[in-house]
Amino acid sequence: MPDDAIAECVTKVQRDGYAIIENAFPTELADALREDLDRLERDLGVVPSDNDFEGTRTVRIYNLLVHGELYQQIPIWDRVLPVVEGILDPGCLISSLSSIVIGPEETAQPIHSDDIPIRLPKPHPPLVCNTMWAITDFTEANGATRLVPGSHLKENPQYGGDYETIPAEMAKGSVLVWDGALWHSGGANRTDERRYGIAMNYCAGYVRQQENQQLGVPPDLVRRFPPRLQELIGYDVYRGLIGHIDKQRPLDLLTAGTLADTAQPSNAMVWDR
Repeated sequence: MPDDAIAECVTKVQRDGYAIIENAFPTELADALREDLDRLERDLGVVPSDNDFEGTRTVRIYNLLVHGELYQQIPIWDRVLPVVEGILDPGCLISSLSSIVIGPEETAQPIHSDDIPIRLPKPHPPLVCNTMWAITDFTEANGATRLVPGSHLKENPQYGGDYETIPAEMAKGSVLVWDGALWHSGGANRTDERRYGIAMNYCAGYVRQQENQQLGVPPDLVRRFPPRLQELIGYDVYRGLIGHIDKQRPLDLLTAGTLADTAQPSNAMVWDR
């Protein structure tokens, strides 16, 4: 992705709280993801959670990284990750990777912000940067994400409050990127078809991840991941300090097996500099 296009997206998110990257990934990949999500739903027996936040007609599949290479390419996608790094920084982490399939007759999700659990006064620097991959077209009628532009600079919304919103309509293959402080929700689906999306969510390197990646993704699987994905999982050290094990990167322990087998860390701790 050209540097000027990355900068433009980052500026939009900083100003409005969100941006849409059109033609971010090929429609062939979208079709493959949709087909595999249907397979996982059948094989895993996934059903709606039946609560007002996750929805009564919405199917969500969590921890997608363990379900194959099809999903493992998403966090490091080169037309999206650089934008996220520009909003957070290159030390960001995968917070969660899940699918959100909104079925017919689903009602709108309550307006919320994704960083509500982080008890800091607002506005504050971005702590969470989330993305929604459009696996099918997102329209106002089928449940496109609802946004309150500029609300990332305000205090948290009242859960379930009534706010003026706009739909993040976008074609299949597009990606919505937003500051986790932005007020938003899943929309109501008034059509007879399901709306497929994948939520690829990131957080700053010093923030605890939504899904526990170190326990949720088996180490033997992580060893086969590309290096950048291993870092995003949380096996690196943030700014030479946060997340180390006895002054070593977790990745060194992962690949060596024990601390006794590890070599001198490739990136020195902050106090060694």
